[in-house]
Amino acid sequence: MSHEHTDSYVSPLATRNASPQMQCIWSAQRKHATWRRLWLALAEAEKDLGLPITDEQISDLKTHLDDIDFDKAAEYERQFRHDVMAHIHTFGDAAPKARAIIHLGATSQFVNCNTEIIQIRDSLRLTAGKCARVIDALAEKAVSYRALPTLGFTHYQPAQPTTVGKRAAMWAADLAIVLEDIEYLLTNGIRLRGAKGATGTQASYLDLFDNDEDKVEQLDRLVVERMGFDPDTQRLLITGQTYPRVFDARVLNVLATVAAVIHRICNDIRLLSNRKEVEEPFESSQIGSSAMPYKRNPMRCERATGLSRFVMSLPPNALNTTATQWLERTLDDSSNRRIVLPEAFLALDGALDIMHNVSAGLIVNEKMVEANLLAELPFMATENILMEAVRQGADRQQVHEAIRRHSHEAGRAVKQEGKANDLIDRLRGEPLLAGVDLDRVMEPARYIGLAARQADRFIVDTVDPIRKQYASWLSDEAPTLKV
Repeated sequence: MSHEHTDSYVSPLATRNASPQMQCIWSAQRKHATWRRLWLALAEAEKDLGLPITDEQISDLKTHLDDIDFDKAAEYERQFRHDVMAHIHTFGDAAPKARAIIHLGATSQFVNCNTEIIQIRDSLRLTAGKCARVIDALAEKAVSYRALPTLGFTHYQPAQPTTVGKRAAMWAADLAIVLEDIEYLLTNGIRLRGAKGATGTQASYLDLFDNDEDKVEQLDRLVVERMGFDPDTQRLLITGQTYPRVFDARVLNVLATVAAVIHRICNDIRLLSNRKEVEEPFESSQIGSSAMPYKRNPMRCERATGLSRFVMSLPPNALNTTATQWLERTLDDSSNRRIVLPEAFLALDGALDIMHNVSAGLIVNEKMVEANLLAELPFMATENILMEAVRQGADRQQVHEAIRRHSHEAGRAVKQEGKANDLIDRLRGEPLLAGVDLDRVMEPARYIGLAARQADRFIVDTVDPIRKQYASWLSDEAPTLKV
């Protein structure tokens, strides 16, 4: 951190977590450069529809879309106590020939709302790409360990075995579900507010065009189209002063769902790290604990979990904003949304980057996986041993009682005396099981069912299409986002 920032608060989301790309989307430069592009689109549309706006004025606007004097804008805002008017004057100073026609007929939410929709769209695209990267990385682990048997858990108690690969595929499957939600929102939910006027009635534009309703409609369509949106499918047809704040709630719910999945995956990895079965990537000079030099804490998953928890807490905030928008609009949403919208995306962005780092570099300690499974497998194999003995002519009830007795004795020795599980050795000496091949019954692969095939099918049916769709995101560098 540079010295200039040490005496004032700087969000850790910017300094420690979010990527430069996500920070760029929510930067002052991106925001206000988009404002200027909206003012340009409005002026061009008004000119096309007959208002007295000259080519020279349009050219002046185009020349100054990105050279924003933020110091001057800050001076104007201190004077006017209004950020939009401050930037109108700043733009007018940079493009004096066009000063008189900037923001003609518009309200502040013309630039605010439309810009925020664009920022949300770009942020969702970046989030979708990063979800795809994590899915791809987990799928690689699913392939590598598709048939490696591991102890399953229900209630975090030992249960029927699965495979390491299937478990990784399950994590990827959860992310694929939430990726669908993001894609649905991008395809069906992103709509610009357009040019709707102070309370959404378009009255100011109707006055500008001498009550020509068709021109007002054309203006709305042209502005939306010039900003790169389809006026037939990506334009709000009815609004108050702002776009409906229920859209924000919808977005925050999707982000929180992604965060919940990251949280769940990280929890699983943290639990398995305790069992020494998997580990995060760990650099040679990395320090796990300031007090305990031997430790390799799952700090990346812990960090992603903390960020995810923050994002998961935000939907009620957006719902409250939605619920308290009075009539055409009230202003208590503004200061809140300036925090909630960017920080939700910034936090999730950081969590996704961590999740990709962990997934791509996840270490699987195969010998520990095997040892932990074999420590419990004798208990799980008892039903198979029972059935094999019956096939060979033994009395089912007698065998059941013998296995029950040996199992309880072995379990007591494990839990109360700290001994290794010797159930199989006990069963080898049981006369009722003399004909049973206990070594064959104890092969872990006999207990994983279709886990490996399920992972394979998931890769083919779900992951491969995602890989194809997001091929550019899976290369070394994700696509560069433009203003």
